[in-house]
Amino acid sequence: MKCKNAFISTENLPLVLSVPELASVLDIGVNTAYKLVSSGQIRARRIGRRIRIPRSALLEYLDNAS
Repeated sequence: MKCKNAFISTENLPLVLSVPELASVLDIGVNTAYKLVSSGQIRARRIGRRIRIPRSALLEYLDNAS
């Protein structure tokens, strides 16, 4: 399920994102988003059974990718 991308700027992003939300923001597939997280390219935390990505981790990834 792809989330509707309603984010206009980084200030509008939530403090933490799920993997499907990350995929939507980056306009990539969910499987690719999981690979970025599992490879450590994007920092993430597991909270129970859920994976959460801090907004700061996404911004770090985008800064390093440029």
